[in-house]
Amino acid sequence: MGCDGEPGRAARRAAVRLMRVDRITPGIIAVFFGAAAGVALFVPFVAISYRRRGQLSAGRLVLWSAALVYFWAIWAYTLVPLPDGTAYRCAGVNLDPLTFVRDIRGAFDGVGSPLADPALLQLGLNILLFIPLGFFLRVLGGRGIVVAVLVGFGLSLLIETTQLTGVWGIFPCAYRVFDVVDLATNTLGAGLGALLALAVPRALRGSPPAPGADRPRPVTRRRRLLAMVCDLLAYGFLGATVSVATQLWLQFVIGDTDAVVDGAIASVAGNVVAVGTVLTVILATGRSLGDLAVQLRYAGNVLPRWLARSLRAAGGIGGFAVVDALTRDNGAWSSLFAVVALVLALATKDGRGLPGLISQQTLTDARGTPVPR
Repeated sequence: MGCDGEPGRAARRAAVRLMRVDRITPGIIAVFFGAAAGVALFVPFVAISYRRRGQLSAGRLVLWSAALVYFWAIWAYTLVPLPDGTAYRCAGVNLDPLTFVRDIRGAFDGVGSPLADPALLQLGLNILLFIPLGFFLRVLGGRGIVVAVLVGFGLSLLIETTQLTGVWGIFPCAYRVFDVVDLATNTLGAGLGALLALAVPRALRGSPPAPGADRPRPVTRRRRLLAMVCDLLAYGFLGATVSVATQLWLQFVIGDTDAVVDGAIASVAGNVVAVGTVLTVILATGRSLGDLAVQLRYAGNVLPRWLARSLRAAGGIGGFAVVDALTRDNGAWSSLFAVVALVLALATKDGRGLPGLISQQTLTDARGTPVPR
C-alpha cells in the first residue's frame, strides 16, 4: 500500500517487509477462527446438506471449510498485526490510480530481478489474495462474474476504510495507507477468481436442491457415525455457549467476580441446559439432534413409544450427556460410555448401536422406507 510518488513505493516496500517478518501469526489466526467457526456451523451444514442434496458431499465440505479459513485470512492478513501503541505512526492516503504504473516501471528500471521488487510483489499479492473470493462466490454461491467483481470491490473498500479510520476509531488515525490501487487490484483478483471457476462444471456450482434429495437412501454405519459426531458437537457447543454466556452475565451484569473465578455456576448452567435440551429433543421426537441432521430415525413398535424413546435416549447421546454431567471431575466414565457406543455402532446392523439394541428398534431413513442395499 502506498501514497503518491516515491513515498508510495517506500510504503509498499515496508508493507512487504512486514508480511515477510510476520506471515505466521495471521495464518494461525485464520486457521484457529476458521476451525472454530467450522465446529460451530458443522451440524447446521450437515442438516442443510441432507435436506438440499440428500447427503453430505466430502468435496463441498472441504470447499466450505477452506472458505471459512479464507474469510478469516482476509481480515488477518489485512488488519494484523495491529500497531504498537508505543511506536504508532499515522499512514497516508493514495488517491492516484496510476501509482501502479510507476511501481511497475520502477521494478523493471531498478537493480536486480523485477520479481523481487517489493512494490511489484505487493501488487501481485493484492491480486492473489482476492482470487479465492471470486472462486468461492462462483462455485459455492453460484454467483456470476459481475457479482464477484462487485463483492470484491465492496469488501476491499470495507477493509481499506477500516484501515483508514484506525479500525473505526480504536486508533487515533490510519495505521495503514488507504490506497485506490489496492481497491483496483483486489477487485481484479475477485474477477479472475470468478473466471477460474469456469473450469468447474456448471452442475457443481452453487447449491441448488439436488434431484431426488427427498428420496430415502441406504442407512449405513458411516451415516450413523456422522449422526453421533453431530450429537457430540451439538451437546458440547451448547454447553460451552451457555457457560460462557453465564460467565459474561455474572461478570458484567451481576458483577460477581468471585463466582466468575469459581466457575461452578457457569458449569452447572451449561450442563443443565445442554443435558435438558438433548433429552427433551429425543423424548419429544424420538430422534437426537444428529438423527435430525442426517435424516435418520429409530422405528419399531415392540415397546410402548414413551419407553422406546426413553431407552433410545439412555443408550445414545442422552445417556452420555447425563454421565458426562454427573462425572465431570472424572472423565473415565463418559469416555467408557463413548467407547462402548462406538464399538456397538460399528458392530450392529446399519449402525443402530446401543440405542437400537435396548429400545428394540431398527434404524431407518426418516424420509420413508429405505431403498434396498
